[in-house]
Amino acid sequence: MVNTHKIASVAKDVLLAPVYFHQGRRIKRDTVRLPEPDGERCGLVSLHPSASDRASEVKSTLKLMIVGDSAAAGVGSQTQQEALVGKLIPILTQQLSTYSSFSMLDWSLQATTGHTSFDILRRLYVLPAPNRPVDVMLLSVGVNDTTSNVAIDKWQQQIEDIIAIAQRKFGVRELIFLSLPPMADMPAIPAPLNSFVGAKALMLDQILQQVCAAHDGVNYMATDFARMIREHSNGSPIDIAVMFASDGFHPSSLMYGYWAQQVSERILALLDISEAE
Repeated sequence: MVNTHKIASVAKDVLLAPVYFHQGRRIKRDTVRLPEPDGERCGLVSLHPSASDRASEVKSTLKLMIVGDSAAAGVGSQTQQEALVGKLIPILTQQLSTYSSFSMLDWSLQATTGHTSFDILRRLYVLPAPNRPVDVMLLSVGVNDTTSNVAIDKWQQQIEDIIAIAQRKFGVRELIFLSLPPMADMPAIPAPLNSFVGAKALMLDQILQQVCAAHDGVNYMATDFARMIREHSNGSPIDIAVMFASDGFHPSSLMYGYWAQQVSERILALLDISEAE
């Protein structure tokens, strides 16, 4: 059976190709280039400062790695404290100190603006193997693959390869891939290009979900943007632009805060840690 909707969509994209090309060039030319924020990119946090048994502390250390692109790196914030990692670590520290038996939180950030799935894969190959297995690896990838129009089969293979090296070399216990953001809603991307980019991002996101579902210890986390808006608006209409930085492309510090809360909930759930313990 012929998929007439798909044929119509392809025909539309062919006709609009010159418009997409023009808008894409204009975005690259005019969009403000925000730097990666300054701040700590690794740390060792004592969850129970009164503990005196150093051997016990080392044994019960939770090792966390955050890996990925500019969103993981915190672009859109002035400092790392206002970015994803800066918002996430205090939440985890509080929850782990109260509801877990972990004594230490050993965290590190390995993220760079512009990194695609291939760049992240190469980075994981280059990084030295850790001195102990990584308990949780949080991975943000896909936006740059979308804008570079990566082939679907190449995207799928590189995600598979990232999973393989994360588990083999880093001994990752739980790997969490963050969903791609709603790129069609990014203020920096005008219509009709936003629909084209949004459709490609959705396609990559669906492949990501399928790959994650096929592997043990690999998790797909759909960021609940509707919840972010709901929690911030308190029932009142708001402009979604407040969730984006001044470039209209990266998350704002506000979004990083809500994002960190959702990520922490997912990490604690995977570690089987809850307030009910």
